[in-house]
Amino acid sequence: MSPRALKALASAIAGLALAAFANAAFAQAPSPFANWAAVIVAADWRAHDNGPSEGFDNARRDLTKAFIGAGFSADHIVQFSARPENDPVTKPLPLDYRALTSEFGRVAAKATDGCLAYFTSHGTGNSIIFGDEVLTPAGMHRLITTACGARPTVVVISACFSGVFVPALAGPNRMVLTAARPDRSSFGCGQTDRYPYFDACMLDSIPQAANFLALARRAQACVAAREKAEDLRPASEPQLAVGATMLPLLPLYAFAAPPGR
Repeated sequence: MSPRALKALASAIAGLALAAFANAAFAQAPSPFANWAAVIVAADWRAHDNGPSEGFDNARRDLTKAFIGAGFSADHIVQFSARPENDPVTKPLPLDYRALTSEFGRVAAKATDGCLAYFTSHGTGNSIIFGDEVLTPAGMHRLITTACGARPTVVVISACFSGVFVPALAGPNRMVLTAARPDRSSFGCGQTDRYPYFDACMLDSIPQAANFLALARRAQACVAAREKAEDLRPASEPQLAVGATMLPLLPLYAFAAPPGR
């Protein structure tokens, strides 16, 4: 082989080695959510007719798995349930506002890069059902602000009329996504529903979404399509508010890609 050919071969080998190194380094890079704190809360156990329902707890459990798959650390996620005794496997904590505030603060003190708070429940028009009590927008604001301060924060509230929470929770460092407008109900809270429709759409969308902003838009489109297909009226119209500081950051917080995406 000529010296010129040897030089070309060596250059090609070096290029391949550099590419392999870069790919390996990228694959080993920590998720941008590895140091985020999260609480995922099933705040009721009743269907819309007051009969028992596993829908909220199913959503809590499977959303936790989905967010871990997207890059969150299981060690930094705390689950709460209105009926924790029904889930001896994942062992969620009993629903209590003081305990929720304490646990969210504890995990946020360890995982300091950002926060996720996800609540699934029924809405009352000016609050969400929180076990045998209610949680108001003011109470939710106090919880999020105490634990997360000015760090990047995503808040998701899956409940009827949950758009009522947007004014209290919106901020420059926050993305707030709700299952419905302030004056609209959401759907899928019957005894036989596996998940509320909004939570089902979130679960369907997480594997396809690149980040939280894309997830929100996919979930909105999914909910609209399902409600139209089932002729459910009036449409719930999930609401999205993204703060000015948060908007350019969201593309940088990329979800881990599932196999095949």
